[in-house]
Amino acid sequence: MRSMSRDESHAASAMHALPRRSMSARRACAIWGVLAAAALAVFAASLATGSVSVTFAQMCAALMPAHGAPDMATEIVRTLRLPRALSGFACGALLALGGALLQVLLRNPLAEPYVLGVSGGAAAFALVAMIAGVTWWGVQASACAGALVSILLVLGLARRELWRGEPQDSSPRLLLTGAVTAAGWGALITLLLTLAPDTRLRGMLFWLTGDLNGAGMPWPALAALGVVLACIVPAAPMLNVLLRGDAAAQALGVPVLRLRVGIYLAASLAAAAAVTTGGTIGFVGLVVPHMLRLAFGNDQRMLVPAAALAGGVAVMGADLVARTVAAPAQLPVGVVTALAGVPVFLWMLLARRTR
Repeated sequence: MRSMSRDESHAASAMHALPRRSMSARRACAIWGVLAAAALAVFAASLATGSVSVTFAQMCAALMPAHGAPDMATEIVRTLRLPRALSGFACGALLALGGALLQVLLRNPLAEPYVLGVSGGAAAFALVAMIAGVTWWGVQASACAGALVSILLVLGLARRELWRGEPQDSSPRLLLTGAVTAAGWGALITLLLTLAPDTRLRGMLFWLTGDLNGAGMPWPALAALGVVLACIVPAAPMLNVLLRGDAAAQALGVPVLRLRVGIYLAASLAAAAAVTTGGTIGFVGLVVPHMLRLAFGNDQRMLVPAAALAGGVAVMGADLVARTVAAPAQLPVGVVTALAGVPVFLWMLLARRTR
């Protein structure tokens, strides 16, 4: 096996290192407060901005219980913009949260939710449903089933490494298993696009690049976000210890086996819920945890909730741009996140190298 290069060594050291000083509760709350305020501001802009402008008073009235027949502004906010904004926040929060968890699990700063093939399985099953001409809820159910199949497939192939309970690091085997599974799903997706009828090809391409246009049911994604946060936030101190390696964490009394399986299942659930709701939206799970880590440190007690808030802000903002920059035409939100994510990630790499 080749020796690790200098850049890879620096990246691995940054991921393994524990925070030098525990972040104070006051500073963590200040970070969460700023991100929550940004989320509320982008959420309000998403409800008020579009081809039909809505005033602040009309927006507030639309969010209140209806008395009498709703007017046009109320219908636009409640029926179109509110579900889309909530879906965008849930998808972004799930993707960023999944990215932060996988970067801890694999101790690899380049890990993201799609690296284990969850999105590939969801996309393949969803495309089959689109070719068959099923309704939108059938497409979402098929995507959820495909994500579940991919999770079980990777977990089954890597179970000897992930569940052995030994202090040996199982991250490389899990990462390679997920990469091979993702490559297989990618080949199947290419075949399905080749065989798809022309009448359905445009919708399939929009879904593959990430599209919130038909996201009318944000509640399953929001429920999945709540479940993942409820499971991971109490375990955040153990995530800090796990960054030192399996052997060190096990020596310090951390249940490495149960924690690693829990992180994998939580990250997979987050990715599956996000892909089922909004398609394959890239770069959020990779860039958002990186930015937070560079700006505020690697304390997982702060980073996990902050990643959820910042990811929601990122996707809501990208969807707002996708709806307005070429109005009345709408762009896929995944195109906007990719166009913004590539230069931001390159800037972060150059800034780290210069530092």
